[in-house]
Amino acid sequence: MNELELLSNLWYGLPLAFLAGFIDAIAGGGGTITLPALLLMGLSPVQASATNKLLALFGSSSASLTFWRQGKVDVALVKRLGPIALLGSVLGASLILGFKNAELFRILIAVLVVGVGLLVLTNRKMGFENRYAGLSPRVWWIGGLGVLIIGVYDGFFGPGTGTFLMFLFVSFLRFDFIVGTGNAKVINFMTNLGAFLTLVFTGNMLFLLGIPMGIANALGAWVGARAAILKGSAFIKIIYAFIIVLVVLRLVFLK
Repeated sequence: MNELELLSNLWYGLPLAFLAGFIDAIAGGGGTITLPALLLMGLSPVQASATNKLLALFGSSSASLTFWRQGKVDVALVKRLGPIALLGSVLGASLILGFKNAELFRILIAVLVVGVGLLVLTNRKMGFENRYAGLSPRVWWIGGLGVLIIGVYDGFFGPGTGTFLMFLFVSFLRFDFIVGTGNAKVINFMTNLGAFLTLVFTGNMLFLLGIPMGIANALGAWVGARAAILKGSAFIKIIYAFIIVLVVLRLVFLK
């Protein structure tokens, strides 16, 4: 595929990247939109995954910065968990280079996403109060192990990463949805960075698509992050429910 053919796909790639950034900044799951879009453009699975990490880096940095500036990030915690998440994504991205068939893997993750979503959505009080008790051995073990596993998953496959991170921060570490989302965005930036650094020199990253779609993704993420902060936890929980359905459909039916 030549450069002109690649650029011709941007007429639908840019609005989809914007939409993905908006949704991802609120509840995660933006990769369920951009990854299928890149595959639809004719990219191989490895090219699509690598290019998706490039554009996701734009979006996650935009959302992270917005939440950070508004004081909706627990800085002390994410500074400690961020390097662990980055390491996990480097490991995951290294694995994907030799992986051929992710069919069963997608189905297993879809089941996991459903389970996580049901736990969050059926607990009416979860995410509406910030009950985070501060740094402790429990936080270190649960948070560290959680971001490491999710980091490996994000580097390897990706869609649903923000959803898992939100569950980790809201359910296990007991943040409210707003600060939990802010923390998740910063950690998601680190996982995208780790995968990007691993894949950038493989020759599979298509900058001609990734950069313009990344800018559109960043704009969508900025709008989405501000909407989440203004609307509050109830709004985020509604979007979260929608994303659970979207992630599962994409994971099951994406070929």
